[in-house]
Amino acid sequence: MVVAGAGMAGVQTAVALREQGFKGPVTVIGAEPHQPYDRPPLSKAVLLGKAEDSAFDVDFESLGVDLRLGCEALGLRPAEHELDTEQGPVPYDVLVLATGAEPITLPGTEGVPGVHLLRTLDDAERLRPVLARQHEIVVVGAGWIGAEFATAAREAGCAVTVVEAADRPLAGALPAEVAAPMAAWYADAGADLRTHARVERVEPGAVLLADGTRLAAGAVVVGIGARPATAWLAGSGVALGPHGDVLADDRLRTSVEDVYAVGDCASFPSARYGERLLVHHWDNALQGPRTVAANILGETPALYDPVPYFWSEQFGRFVQYAGHHAAADRMVRRGDLQGPAWTVCWLREDHLVALLAVGRPRDLAQGRRLIEAGRRMDAEALADPAKPLKDSTAD
Repeated sequence: MVVAGAGMAGVQTAVALREQGFKGPVTVIGAEPHQPYDRPPLSKAVLLGKAEDSAFDVDFESLGVDLRLGCEALGLRPAEHELDTEQGPVPYDVLVLATGAEPITLPGTEGVPGVHLLRTLDDAERLRPVLARQHEIVVVGAGWIGAEFATAAREAGCAVTVVEAADRPLAGALPAEVAAPMAAWYADAGADLRTHARVERVEPGAVLLADGTRLAAGAVVVGIGARPATAWLAGSGVALGPHGDVLADDRLRTSVEDVYAVGDCASFPSARYGERLLVHHWDNALQGPRTVAANILGETPALYDPVPYFWSEQFGRFVQYAGHHAAADRMVRRGDLQGPAWTVCWLREDHLVALLAVGRPRDLAQGRRLIEAGRRMDAEALADPAKPLKDSTAD
C-alpha cells in the first residue's frame, strides 16, 4: 500500500489500514520535510507562538509505516503500477491519492517581498515574526482563512485591513442575508473590512486597489481559496474535474484501477445531496480514510456519503457548519443574526439539509444527527431558539 500525501487524509489512511487489519507494507510519501502535522492550529496556536508545531500523535514506527518525507510525487504510471517521486519510482499494489489542496496565489505577487500564504508549517513560521513585530497587515480575501488570520493578527496587536472583492465576507460560501451580519465582527475586533475592493497590484510595502486607494502593508497575506494539488497527475489517466479535483466514485475509487483518492484533492458523488461534492475541510480528511481502507480490504462495499462538517474560530466566535445548502428551498433563522449566538437552518422539502451555528454547539450536534437521519422538520418550531432542535421534528 502506498499513500501519496502526508497530511490528515494520508496519515489517517495509513492508520485506518492498520486498524482494519492490513499486515503488509504501508508507505506514506510526503512532499514536506516536517513530521506530518495537523493544519487547523497553523492559523491559531502555531501562528501566535503558543505552539511550535502541530505534529500528529502517531507512532509511525510502531505501526510499521514507512514514512518518506521531503519526497514530492511527480507523476503516476498506472500501467506499470509505479508512482514517480523526487527520490525515484515507487511501485505499488494499491495507491491512495491524498495530496490535498494548495492555496491560490494572487496574480502578479510572485517574488514580491512581504507577500505570504498560509497553508504550511513553513508559511506559519514565516508569518509568526511578522505578527510579533506588529506590522500593518493587509489580508486579501474575507473567507474562512482570511477571517481566522485576521483574528490572530488582531490578537497579536497588529493593525489589520481586510480587502474583499465581493460585497460581503464569505460571499462564496454563504448567502447574503447570513454572511452580511458577519461584516460587523471585523469592526468589533478592530479590523478594517473593505468590500467591493479589488487589488490592482501589490508593491513592497503597499497594496494598491482598483479605485486608487493605497494601503500601507508591512505584510500582505493572501487567502483567496485553494485548489486540489493534482497538477502532477496530468497524463496519468486519472480523471479530473473542472476544479482539478480527482473524480472519485462513491467508494472513493478513481478512474484508474487500484488507485483511490481521499481528502481535499478528491470530489465524490453524494446521493444525499444529489450532486458531486468537493469538500476542503478537516472532517472530510478524517472520515474518508476509513471508507478507503474498508474498500481496499473488505469484501462488502463501503459507500462514502458523509454530512460535510467544519468549524471556524473567528473574532471570539465559534462558527460551525454541517451539511450542504445549495439545493435548499427554505431558510429558517433561530435567534437574532445580529446577536452573539444564533443558528440558520436550511430545508429541502421540509427535510433539514444544512445548518450554520454561531455559538450554539448543541444546535450543531443535534442538527447534524437530524440531517444524517433524514428527518422532516416543523419550520415553526425550528424558528424558536429556545426549543431544542431535536424536538422540532414533524414526524
